[in-house]
Amino acid sequence: MAKRKAVVRWLVLCVTVIMVSNARDANGALPAATLKAIAKANADGPYLGIVIPNLFEMNPLLNSSSYKAAEIIDFAGRRFRFGTVEEKKVILVMTGLSVINAAITTQLLLSFFDVKGVIHYGIAGNANPALHIGDVAIPQYWAHTGLWNWQRYGQGPEDDLALESDGDYTRKIGYLRFANHTVNATACPSHDNLLNNVWYQPEEVFPVTGTPEERQHAFWIPVGSAYFAVAKKLEGLKLDSCINATTCLNYTPSVSIVRRGVSAGIYLDNAAYRSFIYRKFHVSPVDMETASVALVCHQQNTSFIAIRALSDLAGGGSAESNEADTFSSLAADNAVAVVVKFIKNLSSSML
Repeated sequence: MAKRKAVVRWLVLCVTVIMVSNARDANGALPAATLKAIAKANADGPYLGIVIPNLFEMNPLLNSSSYKAAEIIDFAGRRFRFGTVEEKKVILVMTGLSVINAAITTQLLLSFFDVKGVIHYGIAGNANPALHIGDVAIPQYWAHTGLWNWQRYGQGPEDDLALESDGDYTRKIGYLRFANHTVNATACPSHDNLLNNVWYQPEEVFPVTGTPEERQHAFWIPVGSAYFAVAKKLEGLKLDSCINATTCLNYTPSVSIVRRGVSAGIYLDNAAYRSFIYRKFHVSPVDMETASVALVCHQQNTSFIAIRALSDLAGGGSAESNEADTFSSLAADNAVAVVVKFIKNLSSSML
């Protein structure tokens, strides 16, 4: 099946190159030279796609002795870097910050290149009190927690949401009640908040295995089962604890296999919300990109896993500063160390 998909993609690209060449780079199409470079690259595939949010998270991999660089293809505002990691063929691509950039970049990667699976890595905040800065968390499930139905004031959990009867929204996942987070109201027997409630919603998805324009819904997206089995063998792996010769953690970070992680287009640095989402969803890493990568891979029927190193406590630490100011570089280095180890352990059948 995988070989057939690769052949079909190759034929489509060949036809596209011919059409675009004859059209003399018509408006809206990729240049013929770019399509030819893509077709040539795909002839050497398949690849592992490595999707990375930012340059400071990518640089430790670019500088790693395990990475051997080859050609680069630039298009659609993205740079696709070809090479090998532990002698396995990869395409590295930086997304940029947050959910929209991550989704666009992942879709471009899967639409244009012969990619067998996707590894996403980077740093993240930590909502799990049992984990620590510098640890690397590998969740089994990811969700996007930034899609809400914001309920009007005066209505509550027993009231239908707007458009709920049409199947557009649901109360099954749960909600955040703003009044539960009011402070300095001890003298009041009861208190309320005009912001009322926000209800978490699943994403509408349109898998390639489904029928176009017939929506499905998904909230928790599982990582690839075969990838997760490989990742589980890394649990407990000891990681670096020092940023430099003078700044070190007083413990040794390690790899933890966890149940859940979440993403939203929000930089989380708030202790109350950190505690809420941990109680509500039992999550560990919180970030701004992974759920987008997961949702695109889910819809494109492509295996995926995310490896996130914890750089801060998402607002749960000192009120003076965010720990990411100090520990981002250590977290990025630890994430790359685990990615390299993960790729090294992948069998040829997974490629």
